[in-house]
Amino acid sequence: MEDQIRMKVPINIALVGNPNSGKSSLFNALTGLNQKVSNFPGVTVDKKTGIARIAPQLEANIIDLPGTYSLYPKSADEFVTYDVLLNPKGADRPDMVLIIADASNLKRNLLFCSQIIDLKVPVIIGLTMMDLAKKKGVEVDLAGLERELGVPVVAINPRRNKGLQQLKKNIELIAQEKFGAPARDFIPNHELAPAVIEDIKKICAVTSDYAALHVAVNYDELHFLGKPQQAAIKASLQQHGFNKTKIQADEIMQRYAHIKQVMNGTVVETDPLQQQLQTERIDNILLHRFWGYLILLVVLFLLFQSIFWIASYPMDLIDAGFGSLSGWLTDVLPANQVSDVFINGIIAGLGGIAVFIPQIMILFGLITILEDTGYMARISFLTDRLMRQVGLNGKSVMPLISGVACAVPAIMAARNIENRKERLITIMITPLMSCSARLPIYTIMIALVIPDRMVLGFLSLQGLVMMGLYLLGFVMAILVAAVMKLFIKIREKSYFIMELPVYRAPRWKNAAVTMVEKAKIFVMDAGKVIMVISIILWFLASYGPGAQMQAVETKYEQLQAQTTDETQLEELDKQLQSEKLSHSYAGILGHAIEPAVKPLGFDWKIGIALITSFAAREVFVGTMATLYSVGDSEDSDATLRQKMESATRVDGTPVYTLATGLSLMIFYAFAMQCMSTLAIVKRETRSWKYPIIQFIYMTALAYVCSWIIYELFK
Repeated sequence: MEDQIRMKVPINIALVGNPNSGKSSLFNALTGLNQKVSNFPGVTVDKKTGIARIAPQLEANIIDLPGTYSLYPKSADEFVTYDVLLNPKGADRPDMVLIIADASNLKRNLLFCSQIIDLKVPVIIGLTMMDLAKKKGVEVDLAGLERELGVPVVAINPRRNKGLQQLKKNIELIAQEKFGAPARDFIPNHELAPAVIEDIKKICAVTSDYAALHVAVNYDELHFLGKPQQAAIKASLQQHGFNKTKIQADEIMQRYAHIKQVMNGTVVETDPLQQQLQTERIDNILLHRFWGYLILLVVLFLLFQSIFWIASYPMDLIDAGFGSLSGWLTDVLPANQVSDVFINGIIAGLGGIAVFIPQIMILFGLITILEDTGYMARISFLTDRLMRQVGLNGKSVMPLISGVACAVPAIMAARNIENRKERLITIMITPLMSCSARLPIYTIMIALVIPDRMVLGFLSLQGLVMMGLYLLGFVMAILVAAVMKLFIKIREKSYFIMELPVYRAPRWKNAAVTMVEKAKIFVMDAGKVIMVISIILWFLASYGPGAQMQAVETKYEQLQAQTTDETQLEELDKQLQSEKLSHSYAGILGHAIEPAVKPLGFDWKIGIALITSFAAREVFVGTMATLYSVGDSEDSDATLRQKMESATRVDGTPVYTLATGLSLMIFYAFAMQCMSTLAIVKRETRSWKYPIIQFIYMTALAYVCSWIIYELFK
């Protein structure tokens, strides 16, 4: 009875492991929808927690800690894991630790496992990737490994819910105190620095020799130590001549020596040399000093060509479908304000969202396939030399590539860059990468001003322009980074260590799920903003100061009364709609800002779109859809592209010329048109200084480059 009462209280379980070991999959499998994301106190690192039902009388609070390769932290993410595991009085102090280890890379994973074991907390090891290990010819003796390590070892596959019941049973047994902390040290930690370890165990509340050793190494960075404790530890280290570099080196050497013994007795590898040779043969081509870069360009070219080749058919169907729907609704619904806001506000906004779903799905699907095959890590390796010359390193490539999808998670991904200067520069330049929110703008402008023809008989000119815009963002990011390198005065050692994963066939189901999820996010997140702004814009474009709107209507009533010719009446009605739009609240706002954007080739409608799209870049298309629907109600079944093609200025010249189209694309390629990105930069840098600098430099860069392009091509 006492056990049952005690077990009703949720226990804290820390979920730890190397990056890409399957930790997130297990977290999702255990917690389901009972999750929340917040921040660890005092840092901008995400804190994922969730409630898991382990047994009828036992709930667990699962804390998903950031992935790390060892217990020696090198980044903000890794230091969070370090602090939670070492702090004896922390709010997130775990009752037990669940270590996720990749069976296909067991030697590397066992280093971290052995360190956690020596902290003397109850431990369970979950072995993932057993199927991949088997394909690589690796067989693991689970019982032998459990015996050697002195902790429970369970084979699991979170994606298929395999091994989870056995894992929960082990958690329950530990909760009932049938298993305790590991009985023996993995290596003799006390012998590394006996006098210092004894002193530290008296000064602070750590219980294991190994935890005391880590306090000695990082005492000045551990927040749970008070100033008097840090001073006492420093005095002890000086008294005993503590050399932390030598101690760390000795520790790691001893751990790997013991890991080798453990693996010799518990792991059988059949022909590991053959696996290594196969990967090396592929890398000899893909990482070649010349061919590697050429292949990278070809891969990127195919990526952006596919966005047009594959997506053009569903996009045309969706575009035509919404055009027909608008025309049909105009015919069947009564002519009143409710119908008007529904057709020209809501339906026009929905059309602006739906038409770009195929391209977004294809882009994310192809990026997922590149990650799954292991090629994305090779891109980081290939570009490390270039990155270093401009104040970055190879790890900066991952946030930059992620920026092609969205700058917000890409900026958060920069947390794994250890060097503060490189991390800051990466954050400042990542929004220059063309994200998926710019894709709708590029697509419609390329379709308007770039001829749909082939180059050399097989290359799409529109696809080449699209690829050029993405490469332009990357080149500009590199140039800006080189400039920032000169101005940001932070000096730290920089190094680039990355494990290149084995090549494997992509998981097509994973790619399909990602495509659907990203489409949902686009529709729900961007869609809500676009819909709200579309309805507000419909109101602003349909109404204006009473006296002005009445004067316009009176003028055209008199003109219409003077003729009975049907053609003239239709022309007068078009002029009436255009002039009412010009005198509406939206028109007044647009004309007010037109002098500022006119040097770039933009008219007042584009000016309004620049303002509304600051909420989210993709709102540009929704804005244009609403403005052209309200301003051209006679042609309700025409597509947005057709309406923009026929748009003219006051002097009768077309609005969307090659010069204007290129100018607009360049502006959006470089401008900071996203409130969410600025908010995340503020959060990551903990200062308004950097987002303000970012907004100013990107807006100035966009304006100047856009003006130059317009002057060259007009």
